[in-house]
Amino acid sequence: MKNKRTKKIKTNSNKKNQEIGQTKNSAKLILFIFGIGPIIGIIIFLYSKGFFNSPNI
Repeated sequence: MKNKRTKKIKTNSNKKNQEIGQTKNSAKLILFIFGIGPIIGIIIFLYSKGFFNSPNI
């Protein structure tokens, strides 16, 4: 009987570990999108306004 109970506990803990891993990966993806996305947007905006062009003297 003890073997059956320990097997069930192990499978539940494996499922929990997989769910935690999925949430960590999705959290990393969301942080990457919301962290890098605005920076890329600002760079594109500044480039379109001529911010990176050299000044004419």
